[in-house]
Amino acid sequence: MKPHCAFFVLLIATSAILGGCGSDSPTAPTTSADVTIGIVGDRGSSSFSPSPATVTAGQSVSWKNNDSTVHRMVQDTPGFATADVSAGQSSASVTLTTRGTLAYHCSIHPSMTGTIVVQ
Repeated sequence: MKPHCAFFVLLIATSAILGGCGSDSPTAPTTSADVTIGIVGDRGSSSFSPSPATVTAGQSVSWKNNDSTVHRMVQDTPGFATADVSAGQSSASVTLTTRGTLAYHCSIHPSMTGTIVVQ
């Protein structure tokens, strides 16, 4: 075998071996939040746990989707909004700085409502 042919055979064999390593499924980005609220499904005011959630001003919140469908949380008054959160994934964290009671809902399933108390 010519030297340049041997190189290509070795290259192809190495690619085949390495190609089988690792995972084909992408990993979700990790988020670090002070408080994580679980999404439990379309259950009206019991759709999120805990609800109400209590945080201190300046803390961050994320939502972990424990349901089997996509959700997107938005504050009822202008404020925070998450991107779509797929089943089994967590949202990016949202830092809450204004004290008060914040009502929110899932914009995909508006009957899903929750409350966060910022102290």
